[in-house]
Amino acid sequence: MTVFKRMVGLAMLLLLVGAIALAVDAARFFFNPLPNEQGKLIAVDPGMSFRAIAGRLADEGVIAKPRDVRYLSLYARATDQAHRIKSGEYVVPAGQTPAHVVALLVSGNTRQYRLTLVEGRRFSDIRRRLADNDALEHTLADKSDAEIMAALGHPDEAPEGRFMPDTYLFPRGMTDLAFLERAYAAMATFLEQAWAERADDAMVDTPYEALILASIIEKETAVPAERRRIAGVFSRRLEKGMRLQTDPTVIYGIEDYDGNIRRSDLRRDTPYNTYTRSGLPPTPIATPSRAAIRAALNPAEGSSLYFVSRGDGSHVFSDTLAEHNRAVQKYQRGS
Repeated sequence: MTVFKRMVGLAMLLLLVGAIALAVDAARFFFNPLPNEQGKLIAVDPGMSFRAIAGRLADEGVIAKPRDVRYLSLYARATDQAHRIKSGEYVVPAGQTPAHVVALLVSGNTRQYRLTLVEGRRFSDIRRRLADNDALEHTLADKSDAEIMAALGHPDEAPEGRFMPDTYLFPRGMTDLAFLERAYAAMATFLEQAWAERADDAMVDTPYEALILASIIEKETAVPAERRRIAGVFSRRLEKGMRLQTDPTVIYGIEDYDGNIRRSDLRRDTPYNTYTRSGLPPTPIATPSRAAIRAALNPAEGSSLYFVSRGDGSHVFSDTLAEHNRAVQKYQRGS
């Protein structure tokens, strides 16, 4: 009997020692920073079990010991967080505790990718930028422009000028269509706000006409101080029934434009040739910036009806055709 009691006592002691050792090891895991010395990118797939997520953390060196996978899984289940993990890519910084890692995976604060839509570009350029971005899921490659607009819920609209130029952040796996939805909504919201704040002398009848005029202004100058002056010139020409006679619209209407605009191009009639047709072209010719839209709706006062490039990005403005011809002779023909 004495031997049996000793054996039971020894077993209980061993169990106690084991429990203490396990508790110490668990405390080591939970209360110390994880061993990764630099940030790690961890991808959580949709529907992934937490045990599989913990295994991936171990594979990437965030967790050092195999039993830590069990510790982390037990912690996530015990705190009712295992089923709340959101899929996506996460950057796990160095020096985090297990609780911080689980909280990060629950937060949905995924890694964000960056894509910039540049003002003054065409929709075809936007499509290329989307296609070249490997963080997006590509669903539009085989769709026409009209099919894309239909997929966005705007089947009767041309895409040109409809997407706000800006820098957008997005998680890996966002579809190109969802990206365009954001850019479209951003433009629609801003255009509505700008239209509500338009000046009384704005020479456009609808927000879409403002978008068209803004796209021309965008292509005519990159000098911020000139936008409203150029808007004023175009507004006065529209008011007087004069043709806009602006080269960027002509260029937009040339299918095989090679970088040179010729006299024959100015005489060839297209819906975008503002030398042969009065009023605004039928659609925007590029993506206008916020500043260009504001300028189109708030043209500067004045009397100038003409402008010509100095060749350095800025322009000379003239009130009369005679003044304009002299400026053209000086700055365009070098005499």
